[in-house]
Amino acid sequence: MPFDVQWFIFALVSNGVMTRAEAEALYANLGDDAGLEPFAQSVLDRMVAGLSQEDAQATLEQLQTIIDYATEQGAPGIPPEFPEEAPAAPAADDADRFISADDAGSAPRSGGRIGIRKDRDLHFDAVNIDLSSLQSYADLPTLRDVSQLSDAEVAERMIALLAGLRVLGCSDLHISAMSPPFVRHDLQIEPIDDQPLSPDDAMRLNLALLSPERQQLFLKELDINFALEVGTDRFRVCLMMQKDGVEGSYRLVPDHICTLEELGFMDHDVIHIKRLLDYNNGLVLVTGPIGSGKTTTLGAMVDIINEKRRDHIITVEDPIEILQLSKNCQVTQREVGKHTISYNNALKAALREDPDVIVVGEMHDLETIENAITAAETGHLVIGTLHTGNAANTMNRILDVFPPSQQPQIRAMTAGSLRGVICQRLIPAAGGGLTNAYEILINTMAVGNTINEGKTFRLKSTMATSNKQGMCTFDQCLLEKYMRNIITYEVARDNMTDSTLMEQLKREWGTREARKLKEARGGKK
Repeated sequence: MPFDVQWFIFALVSNGVMTRAEAEALYANLGDDAGLEPFAQSVLDRMVAGLSQEDAQATLEQLQTIIDYATEQGAPGIPPEFPEEAPAAPAADDADRFISADDAGSAPRSGGRIGIRKDRDLHFDAVNIDLSSLQSYADLPTLRDVSQLSDAEVAERMIALLAGLRVLGCSDLHISAMSPPFVRHDLQIEPIDDQPLSPDDAMRLNLALLSPERQQLFLKELDINFALEVGTDRFRVCLMMQKDGVEGSYRLVPDHICTLEELGFMDHDVIHIKRLLDYNNGLVLVTGPIGSGKTTTLGAMVDIINEKRRDHIITVEDPIEILQLSKNCQVTQREVGKHTISYNNALKAALREDPDVIVVGEMHDLETIENAITAAETGHLVIGTLHTGNAANTMNRILDVFPPSQQPQIRAMTAGSLRGVICQRLIPAAGGGLTNAYEILINTMAVGNTINEGKTFRLKSTMATSNKQGMCTFDQCLLEKYMRNIITYEVARDNMTDSTLMEQLKREWGTREARKLKEARGGKK
């Protein structure tokens, strides 16, 4: 029996899809020399019998992951070690089983989330909710009586609460045990009630919109991420366990794909960012802390490519937040945990799927970063995100995940493949709301040499003196936004670190204040 077939059977048995005896009998019917492909087809035929077309497609996607796993594990020619007793098959349908490569004996090498799950209904209608009278947090549905409500009523309460977030201009909702429910509005935390939620109430609220399968998955892993739709609104949801109970954060996704100008990028900088997207290969990074708008910027960049090029775009996200419809490009969106077991697996698979552009929602481990750099070197435009605070730290972050012996090679590969870095954060705008503060690094010859030599501390000064090449630092961006009246003096001052630019900011502020005083005196006369 081929090794990949043995590993395929091992994965089926470990996940309770069928017993080892059943799998080997099914394989024996095909003949001793049958390969993995006909055997997998036989298993699929058995699993999808009587299922709807939608469920059959979901089962096919899950089984494909097992095939990839078996092919990879069988390549070295080492057979699996079967347990003495195979686990009993669960009562659920074959199509509803959770297929986990981790449970099948393959420990996740990248530290990423492993597993494929069938997605149940995560769309909830909000057509019967009247939002016309919603003026303040006091008008939101109360959560004080959750213990007295049925499960269906708790779900309705959560749907109504989420539907009201956009009306009130909130970006996030937090439901946490032993804490009052609160929202985030223009970066500020604001409670919507003053009574803390009990652990039981927080558990019921956060699990109210989850299928039984997802509830069991959360209780097993103690963390879960997924995308949720309420009416026409989409949310990125993260549930976790903490010392007092369950905490859930619900981030509202923009209701349309924003342009770079809408996000706060200034016109001359938009021109240079768009030039980065004209390359047929290379690496473009969007970086910043959590909650800095990286995903929204990434969505805007994909939309630009989607409109101006005729290519195949593959995105890998966790979860899919912004839906991209194919325009001039063919866009394929994959979600970690639903369509693939990890970023790393999806990135390796993408190289065999004829992509022109690969979008990686999060580059957070060695294998994902290494494969992204390799893909950028081998003729693909790769766009990814990293959680770093500035361009110099971005280079350090990429190198630090590799062992010292590999760092010179990766430094040289990055210096050659990098196209640019956009590092951003959100700050209050002068007229209310938020705007983007950012710095841009373009990989010129000087930048490439600096990266290759490992002297990343020089990148900030290079950016500060390379405005004609399209670069800028955070402080230069803040000063220009103040000059354009996009942000206030206080916001610019509090976010600046360059003493020279701070002096320039103070002089401009003093000139404006003097002008205001002169105009006020002139008005009195």
